[in-house]
Amino acid sequence: MQLWEVKGILEAELLWEPVDLQLEIEMVEAADLMSDVLTQSLGGELLITGLINSQVIWTAEMADIKAIAFVHGKSPDRETIELAKNKGIPLLATKLFMYEACARLAMRGLTGSSGTIW
Repeated sequence: MQLWEVKGILEAELLWEPVDLQLEIEMVEAADLMSDVLTQSLGGELLITGLINSQVIWTAEMADIKAIAFVHGKSPDRETIELAKNKGIPLLATKLFMYEACARLAMRGLTGSSGTIW
């Protein structure tokens, strides 16, 4: 699934541009604990999180996360957005709660790191 599709499904806004909306998203991971992301990430994923500090960007870079979607209507501060821009990590923000964001993407066929939806 491409990033533009994810953006539409999540009814999300981009937090910095220009972004390659053709970016291919292969899996989804949802976590607020960045230690979980570091130990369970396979890379190439969209990270869904409610955590909005710069640690998310540093973790995403280390875990080879392709893009980040912030939930609950949260948005990181300007410095965190600039850090993501410098790292080339697209940021999305949606008003959806984490569960609904994950459910919508799963219903459209995106899997988690286990490779299955159910």
